[in-house]
Amino acid sequence: MFNKSLFQTLILLSVAIASNQLMAGERLLATGGVMQIEGSAGGGLTPWALIAGYGTREEIGATAFYTHARTQGNFEMDLAGVALGFNNRVEISYSQQRFGLGSTVPGEHIRMQTLGTKVRLLGDAVYDQDSWVPQVSAGIQVKNNIDFNKVPKALGAESATGVDVYVSATKLYLAAIAGRNVLLNATLQATKANQFGLLGFGGDKHDNYQLEPAASAALMLTDNLIIGTEYRARPNNLNSFKEDDAKDVFVAWFPTKHIALTAAYVDLGNIADKDNQRAWYLSGQLSF
Repeated sequence: MFNKSLFQTLILLSVAIASNQLMAGERLLATGGVMQIEGSAGGGLTPWALIAGYGTREEIGATAFYTHARTQGNFEMDLAGVALGFNNRVEISYSQQRFGLGSTVPGEHIRMQTLGTKVRLLGDAVYDQDSWVPQVSAGIQVKNNIDFNKVPKALGAESATGVDVYVSATKLYLAAIAGRNVLLNATLQATKANQFGLLGFGGDKHDNYQLEPAASAALMLTDNLIIGTEYRARPNNLNSFKEDDAKDVFVAWFPTKHIALTAAYVDLGNIADKDNQRAWYLSGQLSF
């Protein structure tokens, strides 16, 4: 299971910071995005240049999230994490992933922890409307696969730990399509992760960093309802199975500034011994 004591400490820390009246968070609704599977602010699949929470340049924001997904092949994933955004400039995140192996290895699961940091380098995705320059951020995700010796090593993975490095560019175009706002994001990530790191890092086929692109597009149907799609390329490091790129379509609803609910249909392609793995996932988050 999750490292509950550490996770509870981080939750309490984020709530304590966010509940401070001086740190109420004054950014516009949905401008912190949602939390992606490794715990960074962005879409469900990939990090964006946005900083978590609603803190402006003189505030601290916080976000906590939980996500559940299950494929038709009975793979099951539970994700939870917290993130702090400092002055709309720096983000620090921590997340835990638990991946149930279903009928592939009955009764077994793989756990992973991810510590992330992101720095906004230039631009503002929302307020720099008089400039074509997007918001650009650089980030690092340090991942540790707790159960590496159970399955990933047997499949040919080389390491239990990995470091993903990425650069993201995000821009919100106001009233771009029929008066609706449009968000575009592009991310380039250097990674050796197999299935995001859930099956370890590197492999018997490749054990070097590869640059993998990702892209997102979202349309704000209303001020609090967003639809979109994402694509994320992934390396193919293991001889034991071919890893496919990941894609999704999603709907995110922000009923208040503090609550977000996301539903998505995800195509993960091949996972271990099962082809064409698709899943619905549901995610809820609290933001300040």
